[in-house]
Amino acid sequence: MLRINLLPIRQLKKRVKARNQIIGAFVVFCCVLALLGFAGMIQASRISNLEQEIANKTKEKRSFDKVVKELAELEKKRLDLNNKIKIINKLKADSSLTVHVMDEVANLIDNNRMWLIGFSQNGGQLNLSGYALDNQTVAQFMDELKFKSPYIQEVTLSNSSLSKVSGKELKSFSLTCNVSAPAPPAEEDAGTQKK
Repeated sequence: MLRINLLPIRQLKKRVKARNQIIGAFVVFCCVLALLGFAGMIQASRISNLEQEIANKTKEKRSFDKVVKELAELEKKRLDLNNKIKIINKLKADSSLTVHVMDEVANLIDNNRMWLIGFSQNGGQLNLSGYALDNQTVAQFMDELKFKSPYIQEVTLSNSSLSKVSGKELKSFSLTCNVSAPAPPAEEDAGTQKK
């Protein structure tokens, strides 16, 4: 006798194959989800650690803010003190400038041929007036002031006229000079070395 298998074997095989594929896809999907979940947990842990580190660094930074503020205040005080020291040194130099200029003028004047009747200094300008025997004496005095004195830079003849003094004809003159303290030797040496 002949047996005929009426069961649809091909269909059953297709169904089993499809079911196996679905189960395989589901297993792969579950594995992917598990891996994604694990990666998410690792990332969340890292984020948490980084946020904690940021919070710690921010707290540490805030603790240094006070120190930075104190340093800024100290730097400002240092600059103020340096400015005050410069002003004091300038005042010292300026206060002694008049004395040095008077000494220079007194040393350079020819007492036998001329005399001064006026001496005034206003800041960096010196005004001299007096009498001399002749123009050559005035010119020589101007040259000596300009070239021999480190405190006097420029000498200009403001006025020169003939005047009668005690019955004698003398030259009356007025000079205007620019005065300033000479540069300290340290600065001159540094300038020479740079050249």
